[in-house]
Amino acid sequence: MTAGIETIIYPVKDLAGAKARFTGLLGLDPSMDEPSYVGYRVAGQDIGLDPHGHSKGMTGPVGHWHVDDIEGDVTTLLDAGAQTLQEIQDVGGGKRTAMVKDADGNVIGLIQPS
Repeated sequence: MTAGIETIIYPVKDLAGAKARFTGLLGLDPSMDEPSYVGYRVAGQDIGLDPHGHSKGMTGPVGHWHVDDIEGDVTTLLDAGAQTLQEIQDVGGGKRTAMVKDADGNVIGLIQPS
C-alpha cells in the first residue's frame, strides 16, 4: 500500500548554495541538516537536497512514494522491467529508501518510513 508521493528529492552539486536558495524560498530552516542531506518539512511534504543524487542516477527532482513494503514494491517494479539505481538502504532511524528507473527512463523513488 502507498501513502502517495510525500517526498521530493533534488540532486544538487552545491549543497550550501542549494540550502541557501531553498531556505529563502521556503522561509524556514531545514528540519535535517547533514553533510549528506538537507531536508525541509513543508505543509506535510518533505523536500530534500541530496549532494550525491547525480551519482545515484538522478537527473532531476525525484518523487518518492511512501510505501509499507519496500521489498515487495521494488520487486514488482523490477519484474515490470525497471532497473535498480539505488538498492534498498537504511538512511537512519529505520527509514529505508530505494530508486529504480522504469522502462521509459523515469526515476521512481520509494521510501518506507520507520
